[in-house]
Amino acid sequence: MNLFRTGILMALLTGIFLAVGYLIGGGAGMAMAFLFAAGTNLFAYWNSDKMVLSMYGARQVDETSAPELVHIVRRLAEADGLPMPRVFIAENDQPNAFATGRNPENAAVCATTGLLNRLNSEELAGVLAHELSHVKNRDTLTMTIVATIGGAVGMLANFAFFMGGRRNNPLGMVGAVLVAILAPLAAMLVQMAISRAREFEADRSGALLSGRPLWLASALQRIESAAGQIENPDAEANPATAHMFIINPLHGGGISSLFASHPSTEERIARLQAMAGEMGQAPKPGPWS
Repeated sequence: MNLFRTGILMALLTGIFLAVGYLIGGGAGMAMAFLFAAGTNLFAYWNSDKMVLSMYGARQVDETSAPELVHIVRRLAEADGLPMPRVFIAENDQPNAFATGRNPENAAVCATTGLLNRLNSEELAGVLAHELSHVKNRDTLTMTIVATIGGAVGMLANFAFFMGGRRNNPLGMVGAVLVAILAPLAAMLVQMAISRAREFEADRSGALLSGRPLWLASALQRIESAAGQIENPDAEANPATAHMFIINPLHGGGISSLFASHPSTEERIARLQAMAGEMGQAPKPGPWS
């Protein structure tokens, strides 16, 4: 159902792009804007893992430097039939984690030092199972396509604005201003909806992978509580990467709030608790051996 919903939302986002192009009336200009946005995002797709990991100053670790973390990732990856991803740690006191990479063969999983210091091994396994589910579900590819179309919408909206004062422009100045404001806003809302859908799906498939939905539920509650009090300066400086994290790393309002694409943590926890009930699991599951 989430996959179907994602497809519908992506079709809607494409429709917004085509509608803006139609209103502008320039097929050639629309094609050029799309090609430019596609090229930019294609570059980001091939280099997104390096770019994001560099933004957060993440360092790669192995069995020697971070044995518990790497062991958990390896065990989960093997259980899910995934290639072993590269494992990174970011020096950041806010507990959080994200996955990146264009496909399972080129994936990386990153945990912050705050996450490693505050979660027990079961909760950490729940979080890492969630991130590996993003890798398996190819959510990075999905969000790259979404970013490509969203970027094209923004470029066309700007094009409409700058053409607003021209005599032969069918929109007129008022129409151009409305398109410049409303089209990117509509595209952003659709992008947020797609991101929320993918988070719910990663919660579900990650909980199935670990076999213990309550591990992830407990981790989400602990991360949400701490993340609300501890700032993430790197995320604040790069708000467009916020959707990658398991919990929204941003604080406050302003431009940062526009990228708050995560679903309600309370709803996520409620769904995981319901899953645990359906699986007949006790409120406090036993240790992960």
